[in-house]
Amino acid sequence: MSFDDIFKVLGEFGTYQKRVYLMQCVPQIFSAIQTCLSIFILFTPEHRCSIPFYENDTFHVQNIQHHSLLNISIPYEEVQDQYGHTVAQYSKCAINRIVPSNASSGGNTSIVTYKCHSFVFDTTIFQSTFTTEDNLVCQRKKYIVHATMAFMAGFTVGSLLLGIMADVLGRKRSMILSVVLYIFPNISGSFVTSFELFVTCRFLSGASVGGLLGTGFVMGLEFVGPSKRMWAGIVIELFWASGTMLLALLAYLIRDWKYLNLVVSIPPVLFLSYIWIMPESVRWLIIKDRKEEAMDILQHAARVNGVHLPSTILEKGNEKTEKQVESSCFPVFKLFSTKRMAIRSLIIFLNWTVCSMVFYGLSINVGNISGNIFLNFFFISLAELLGFLSLLFVLNKFGRRPVYITSVVSAGVFCICTVFPVIFGTQETQWVAILLATIGKVGASAAFATVLLFSAELFPTVIRNSAMGAASFCARVGGMLSPYIVDLVESVEGDVGRALPMVVFGLGAIISGLLAFCLPETLHENLPETIADSMPQPRKSKPDINDVDLKTNEPLMNGDKCHV
Repeated sequence: MSFDDIFKVLGEFGTYQKRVYLMQCVPQIFSAIQTCLSIFILFTPEHRCSIPFYENDTFHVQNIQHHSLLNISIPYEEVQDQYGHTVAQYSKCAINRIVPSNASSGGNTSIVTYKCHSFVFDTTIFQSTFTTEDNLVCQRKKYIVHATMAFMAGFTVGSLLLGIMADVLGRKRSMILSVVLYIFPNISGSFVTSFELFVTCRFLSGASVGGLLGTGFVMGLEFVGPSKRMWAGIVIELFWASGTMLLALLAYLIRDWKYLNLVVSIPPVLFLSYIWIMPESVRWLIIKDRKEEAMDILQHAARVNGVHLPSTILEKGNEKTEKQVESSCFPVFKLFSTKRMAIRSLIIFLNWTVCSMVFYGLSINVGNISGNIFLNFFFISLAELLGFLSLLFVLNKFGRRPVYITSVVSAGVFCICTVFPVIFGTQETQWVAILLATIGKVGASAAFATVLLFSAELFPTVIRNSAMGAASFCARVGGMLSPYIVDLVESVEGDVGRALPMVVFGLGAIISGLLAFCLPETLHENLPETIADSMPQPRKSKPDINDVDLKTNEPLMNGDKCHV
């Protein structure tokens, strides 16, 4: 009997499953908040050099007479705006001092330019950010990238290691460790003043988010029946989008980075209660041959759901099954145990990389537009929500594969279309490029959510968490690549340079989407338990009356030969 058959008796999404599923969803609100928090706590406001010997200096223009007494001026520098026009602006990193020359030179004066080591910041948007406290501007501006990369690096490590831990030691232990990693570094990070300690806290925070996302998503799917799996895979993403919109509100209300960080870090302390109230994954317990524990959980679930579950439902004899044999191996290597599985895994990993690259890349690109940072971020989050919501109406109707391909390819097309207003448009028509990029973000969000569900249904239980961790690892690589792709605008001059990042995002999305044609459809299919379950049944050269699908009892048809 397939484990999915148990849901016919237990109920596919009864009261018990809803409770467990909600416990996996709520932490994703805070996962989203931490992932996007750097946008606000590392925000760089307008700034300039502080005036020497002036204790009460602020960003606003000081008394001109005071400047003249100190013989101080702020030099101009020529820069290019986003449309390629050369403009002059005050230097943010230097200050001029008029120095009298010696008598032999006739008493003339000379201007000496000094690099600034202290700064004053505009507090209109934020009273304080870590950038302003540690002066991460001018020659130290690159440190902001290092801090962002530290979080993504932690995200990468956490996705992989905690994913493996979930398969080896259990989903519950991995989830609890992720919660602990979330609480302590994030709360501590509000009080650090050293950049090195701040980066360490952000790394551990990223690791916690990687574990929460992977383990929470997989565990949420494993507790629901086949017909509800699509809803489970998408609704959890709505919690993510809700978290980003909540962050926009909190950042608007709390303008000091320390208090903002504390407010979003303390509530997850409540998740430590999962030690007592959250059950282990029944699928994982069965794979590990811990059937008594699995049966206790199922019987409790049956009582809560108001149904009767036969006590012999898990009995399959005393022989060691293929599942138990496979579970004794190191899971992650099974991704390449067969040629078909290896090809399938590589295609999935590439799609995760590209989806993440486009998803985060569009956030960076659209986030740099002029206007209110809080409204801009809110609308970006709203685009994500629309992308996720649209899936509820199409995934079960059209299937995972066509919806994913349509979403990611359309995101790529809209990205490439931004080339036309950027290269051929005027300053007044740049809103068209922003609109196209935002629509592309809707497609990228839908694609990201779909590939998450699609992958979880393709990988068998014995390696599902490890495989999802590896896929998430690839996604983090894509996320780390995205800012460098956006930075191509600095390497290539003119309109072509400004259009190039969107072209890269667009082509990557289209190519990965076309490769997804080689993946099988998973709609209405049972979750595969073993490697053999995830492989297509062998077909005979001639049709036979016994040539049927072992799961559906329907005749095997000649499907797409590209399926791997």
